Amino acid sequence: MSSFIDLLLFTSNITLPIFIIVFLGWFLRRSDWLTDDFIHAGSKLVFNIALPALLFTKITASDLSSVFDTRQVVYALLITVFGFIFTWWVSGRMKLLPENRGVFVQGAFRGNMGIVGLALCMNMYGDEGLAVGSILLAFLTLLYNVLSVFALTQPFHSDQRFNGWVMSKDMAKNPLIIAILAALLLKFMQFTPPAVIMKTGEYFSNMTLPLALLCVGGSINLKALKESSGLALGATLLKLVGLPFLFTLGAFLIGFKGLLLGTLFLMFASPTATASFVMAKAMRGNAELAATIIALSTVLSLLTVSAGIFILRALGIA
Repeated sequence: MSSFIDLLLFTSNITLPIFIIVFLGWFLRRSDWLTDDFIHAGSKLVFNIALPALLFTKITASDLSSVFDTRQVVYALLITVFGFIFTWWVSGRMKLLPENRGVFVQGAFRGNMGIVGLALCMNMYGDEGLAVGSILLAFLTLLYNVLSVFALTQPFHSDQRFNGWVMSKDMAKNPLIIAILAALLLKFMQFTPPAVIMKTGEYFSNMTLPLALLCVGGSINLKALKESSGLALGATLLKLVGLPFLFTLGAFLIGFKGLLLGTLFLMFASPTATASFVMAKAMRGNAELAATIIALSTVLSLLTVSAGIFILRALGIA
């Protein structure tokens, strides 16, 4: 019992500060300390500069070769595509509006791996867990952004023939994808950016989370929350329960145990990524629905992640 309480406290120490900043953004917006113009400008700043800088500095500073496991990475990529296809199919059966469909899909499959996921891996497995989590982050973030761009743009063109060239150009101009590809290229070339570049990137990286979360909180509308609670809850349950359970069970059945299984669970079970709100805001999606999914998944992840860790540890498989 005490171990469960310790795990619950450990998880809440990671996720509660995030939720507190989201609530602070909501409170400041309701108090008129934050304006709609600030939220719009802040979201653009995060999407175009701060978040790309965060991804670039994390990947270039990581030692991707020491803990690379090909099987784990390939499994994570394949199961993510499966999860995306499944949620895309579910959203199609629900006949959602274009501005809601991409946000629902993104909220259901895209986790906050870069912040919550890595923190969970580090606290549970130490530096080795952090290194393994960074490997997954480097590969999955690129895939997440490619799939998110598709999910957020395709519903607006559903009455037209799919144009892969136009979609490719949209993805090629995405600042997040550019940052990830640039960092991976430098890692492949074994080139370390000058210290002044990395330091500047770190300054922008440090502002990413608080600014993004304040914008998330400022965009939460209680009336819209009530109207979209069904969609938000559905996406949240898929994100925190349905997909992590299937992904982790599949990994166990094909032979993953210990560190590799545990890091897969922690990364996939993390709440919906803050970046999903920023991308929805920038790409004509329902930003209020995105913010609601993030808020719900962040709060409920206190219970679901702790329960998952407890079960894996009780079974002695992670």
